[in-house]
Amino acid sequence: MKKSERLNQELIFLSGKAAFQLNDLMAEFGISKRTALRDVAELESLGLPLYAESGRYGGYRLISQKPFVPVYFTIEEVEAIFFAMKALKLLSSTPFSHSFEHIRQKLLATLPQTQQTTISKLLSVIDYHSVPPVKAVAHLDLIVQAILDQQVLVGRNLQKGDQPVALQIGELFYRSGVWFCSAWDRLTKKWGTYRCDYLVDLTIQKAAEETFTLAELREIQQRYETHYHNRPFRCRLTDFGKELVQKNHYPNMSLEEKDGVAYLVGGLSRGGIRLYDPLSGFLRATCGGGSPERVTR
Repeated sequence: MKKSERLNQELIFLSGKAAFQLNDLMAEFGISKRTALRDVAELESLGLPLYAESGRYGGYRLISQKPFVPVYFTIEEVEAIFFAMKALKLLSSTPFSHSFEHIRQKLLATLPQTQQTTISKLLSVIDYHSVPPVKAVAHLDLIVQAILDQQVLVGRNLQKGDQPVALQIGELFYRSGVWFCSAWDRLTKKWGTYRCDYLVDLTIQKAAEETFTLAELREIQQRYETHYHNRPFRCRLTDFGKELVQKNHYPNMSLEEKDGVAYLVGGLSRGGIRLYDPLSGFLRATCGGGSPERVTR
C-alpha cells in the first residue's frame, strides 16, 4: 500500500475512536513501530487533532471527532452524492473505477451513525438501471491523462483490420454501453470517432512535437461535423438489426421508430460510405450519389 493511501486509511480507521495506541496502527496496517510513529506525526501535520498521553497505559487521544475534510453538505446533498456513485458504479470501466470504493468509505467515515443508516436504507430502495458496458476498457485513465496534458497516443486500431494510429484526443464519452473518443489522427490527418475497446497497445508519444490546444481540437471537430456528414441516410432495420444497432451504433447515427418499424438515421460523407462493420455485421448497404438504400437484413 502506498504511503498516501495508508495515511488516508489511517484517518478513516481513527475517525471513530477517542483514543488509540501505536499497537493499534501496527496491527491494523502491518507496519513497524518506527513507521507508526512517523505516520502519527504526519497525521498530526495534516490536521488530525490529537495529543500524547504518557504512562504505562498511555497512547494518543483525539481532541475532537469533527470531519477531517472541512466541507459541509446537507443530508439531501450527501444522499445525492451516494446515489450518483451508485449509478456510476454500473460502469465497470471508467477512468475512476478504482476510486469509487475509497470515496464511499471516506464519505461514510465523516458521517454520524444515524446518517450512515439513512444512506444505507436509501441505496437499498432506490436503484438506477442503464446499459452496461459492452466491453471493459483498460486504458481509460491513460486517455484522460493524454487529453488533459494535450499529448498524442500511439497504438493500433482494430476496428477495421489492424491500423496504426497517432491520436490527439479531444473528448471521451460513454453512450449506449460503449466508450468512444473523438480525436485527430496525425497519421491520416483526419478527425474521427473511435471505439475505445478497439484501441490497443496505447502509449504516450515521447516526441516533443507541437500539439493542438483543446480549443483548436474543438474547432477541427466543428469543421468535421459541419462538412463531413452532409449526406443524410435512413435505413430500415429488422428486429435483430435494431438490437445490434443499439450495441454498435456511432455518435453520428441515431435509432428512430415509427409505426412499429425501426430505422437507423444519420449522415454520410460526401464521397459515400459502405455501411458495413465487419466486427458487428449489423448493416449491409452502399450509399454513394443517389438516395439512401433500404436495408432489409
